[in-house]
Amino acid sequence: LFSDHVEKFIPPKKGRSHILTIIRELVGFEPSGTSTQLLEALRYLVGVNKKRTTTFLLSDLINSSEDMPKLEDALKIASSKHDIMAIRVYDRRDAELPNVGIVEVEDAETGERSWLDPSSPRVREFWAEQYNSRNEAMVSLLTHNRVDMAEVATNGDYVKELLKLFKKR
Repeated sequence: LFSDHVEKFIPPKKGRSHILTIIRELVGFEPSGTSTQLLEALRYLVGVNKKRTTTFLLSDLINSSEDMPKLEDALKIASSKHDIMAIRVYDRRDAELPNVGIVEVEDAETGERSWLDPSSPRVREFWAEQYNSRNEAMVSLLTHNRVDMAEVATNGDYVKELLKLFKKR
């Protein structure tokens, strides 16, 4: 489990009780960091697991564009040593702003607040373009490094998406 640093590591094991341990840790996890740093999690993975493992990367996969070259290097190394599958969790409102008038928005990672007018078609279009551009860059990065990915909407059927991921393999 990670935020801007690795907060908890659960060594891999087999069995139903281990799966329940992982679920319990996920549900009860309270991060101390306020931002996320995928790069640090990948570096940690390479350093802590010497044997090849199957690793599930569960994240929104939103990453700063200035970190992409470093992230690409870390992902290249991690995916060469481990079998990584990414599960991207997203909310459709990340891509499509609803037309609701002027709203105050807050960056969950930095706490920065600003006002936005999603009633403007230009604002909604710019928002969607930025989201799609970041998403396409991440999908391209994962594909290039042989990382399979499932996309799970917060209001969608995660079972269907996970089954598609496993059938690809």
